[in-house]
Formats: sequence, C-alpha cells, structure tokens
Amino acid sequence: MNRKRIALVAHDSMKSDLIEWALYNKGTLKEHELYSTGTTGFLVEKELGVPVHKFKSGPLGGDQQLGARIAEGLIDILIFFWDPLNVQPHDPDVRALLRISVVYNIPTACNRSMADYLISSPLLKETYVPKRKFNPEEYQQRRNVQFLEQISSIKGDRD
Repeated sequence: MNRKRIALVAHDSMKSDLIEWALYNKGTLKEHELYSTGTTGFLVEKELGVPVHKFKSGPLGGDQQLGARIAEGLIDILIFFWDPLNVQPHDPDVRALLRISVVYNIPTACNRSMADYLISSPLLKETYVPKRKFNPEEYQQRRNVQFLEQISSIKGDRD
C-alpha cells in the first residue's frame, strides 16, 4: 500500500459536509497522511480520531502554506470543499491554492462527487507520479533568462 499525503480543506459553510464525507471514508483516510488548514484539521482530527498535520487557518495563511507544500511535491491529493456561492475574505488565496494544484497536476476534488471518485480510485493504492504539461523548474529557468536578457538590453541602451 502506497501512503498518500492527502490535504483536506473546507470553507466554514462546507465543514459539516467534509466531516460527514471523511467519517464515511475513515477506513481509507486513516491509511494515509492527512494535512489540513487550521479549523478543518482540528475537526477532522477530533471526529475521526486520527492525526492530522495542521497548518494555519485559511484566512491566516493556511491556504498559502498548503500551496507551498504542493509546489514542493509534498501533497499528493487536494480535497477542498469550497463554497462557490459565498465570497470569502481570502478569495485570492483560495484561487491561488486551486491554481497551484492545477499547475502541479495533483488530483483535486472541489465537491463530494469528485472526492468520492478520487478516494475510490484504484490509483490511490499505487505509486502515481502526475504528468505535467510543463516542468515548473524549466519554466522558472526560462523566465530568469528572459529577465536577464531584458536587463542586459536596458544596460546596453544606457552605454
């Protein structure tokens, strides 16, 4: 069995849905490493009785901490029950987290149906390396070279 690093996140209005889903899938979830933002992690740990690596609350930087872990290759799956009908005070952080999960092509569920598909996938038990359309490190190198060329061009114009 290949343990996955699964991040569980939920907006306040969706926390009860995530907890209900997590309780239903407790047997599967306890076989993996769980990560979560503050309050959601506290609730998951309390209700499931399993350890959860907790980051700060989303509005206090937890979404960004989680995004950083994804960028470092330290999260395998993101399950984020977000509320599409209510504006969140930290909406830019939410969008950034979802964007980074797409950039690094990690399996991401934003609702219960997709979470059910992910948790029941046979790939959950196997080693899985996401294929990426582009390599983020190569992208960064290209950007660095472009900026160096721009700076050289500006210096050349001054000389």
